[in-house]
Parts: sequence; C-alpha cells; structure tokens
Amino acid sequence: MDIEELQHRLAQLRVEHGDLDAAIATMSEKTPYASVQLQRLKKRKLAIKDEIARILDKLTPDIIA
Repeated sequence: MDIEELQHRLAQLRVEHGDLDAAIATMSEKTPYASVQLQRLKKRKLAIKDEIARILDKLTPDIIA
C-alpha cells in the first residue's frame, strides 16, 4: 500500500471506530440484555484500534537516535 491508500484506510477506520463507540454507548444505555452483541462490538472496536495503530506506525518514519 502506498501512503495515500494508508491515509484513506486510516480515515475510514477512524470513522468506523467512532461509529462503533456511539453504537456501544447507545446499546449500553438502552438494552442491558444484549451482552453478546455488545461484546462483539467491543471486540471489533478493539481490532479497529489495533489496525489504526499499525497504519500509524507505517506512516510514521523511524527516527534513529
């Protein structure tokens, strides 16, 4: 992937991460019995966070000190 593709993917992941955060908050408030679905959303959110970290690592140049 080139830099533009990584930046585009990063933007997509950040939007999805925010959407999941909102969905988790709403679900936590309204439906306390949907724990399985809530856990799945939280796992997906964590996976997205990890992927964001990997992309940021690729976009950040290594600095040798």
